[in-house]
Amino acid sequence: MVFSKVSTPIGELVLTASDAALTGVFFPTSRRGPAPTHQAGWEEAGTEGPAAEVLARAREQLEEYFARTRTTFDLPLEALGSAFEHRVWNALRQIPYGTTTSYGALAKRLGDKHATRAVGLANGKNPIPIIVPCHRVVGSKGELTGFGGGLDTKRWLLEHEGALMELGA
Repeated sequence: MVFSKVSTPIGELVLTASDAALTGVFFPTSRRGPAPTHQAGWEEAGTEGPAAEVLARAREQLEEYFARTRTTFDLPLEALGSAFEHRVWNALRQIPYGTTTSYGALAKRLGDKHATRAVGLANGKNPIPIIVPCHRVVGSKGELTGFGGGLDTKRWLLEHEGALMELGA
């Protein structure tokens, strides 16, 4: 696996990829552990090869997102997770830019209104934040809740998208 870095208004992000797809996005302080820059066996991407091309597309699309010229991402994704986690992550990708939903509403959309906690756990395990927009999920009363990049980053992303106006914040 290879990684690449991209400077953003929320700090330097580390992106990881296989030859076929983007596999991860790491915040400067990630609760998923250290970024691949600190893990044995990971290499910084060069400019050639399939993984380098995936990372270049991801960097470009993230730069467009932060410049407010992109509201959706069109990247091949490859996330490790259970079947349920993949269902949640796919549902996250359906939350429109500039809007939010609650964990409970997401659980209902997935067919089990009692799965709120499970949805929250799967949301927290999302290895490709921003691109798979887990930051768009809030508490039942619109409150900001846990986020791998920290609540300040979640607030920034939601303000960037104009979603906090919907919450009345």
